[in-house]
Amino acid sequence: MAQAPTLYDFDLALSHVDRSLDARLNLRVARHPSETMGRVWLRVLAACLFHEERLVFGKGLSDPDQPDLEERDLTGDLALWIRVGKAEPRTVQKVVDQNGRARVAVLFESPQRMEAFLAEARDQKLGRLARAELRAIEPELLAALAEEEDRRSKASITIVGDHVYVERASGSVDGPITLGVL
Repeated sequence: MAQAPTLYDFDLALSHVDRSLDARLNLRVARHPSETMGRVWLRVLAACLFHEERLVFGKGLSDPDQPDLEERDLTGDLALWIRVGKAEPRTVQKVVDQNGRARVAVLFESPQRMEAFLAEARDQKLGRLARAELRAIEPELLAALAEEEDRRSKASITIVGDHVYVERASGSVDGPITLGVL
């Protein structure tokens, strides 16, 4: 029998300076048994970086064709499709092609992973992929966040330009956000 996912609660004070956004987020994240705590934090950071009112977690880990996070507009049309971690360039281009009005984004766990994705996209001549928003978080930041595996976390997350700051009771960590261009 398959193991059940573990639920984590994140109480976050989000300040996204460039977007003039201040929000209180209460995220309930299901951690798949095969998922690392670093990937859980990558999904949480994606929810903060791309925060929208109707953004929800998707089935991305169990279904590679589905997003890790998505937002639908009031008519039910896809407005934002987000993949975290390893993404396949052809899959992302397919989403871009099929959802012309939706924003498509990928948040990678390292700039090296993003560069490998971009190199593969260039090799396959996937030019329409340029419409996707590609960003990467430094693995050192994810490792520092993953050190604590508390099922209930409280943090203040501030995003300024290409940098993210996370403050928790145990201390502060920060790191750059790298932008990818095809």
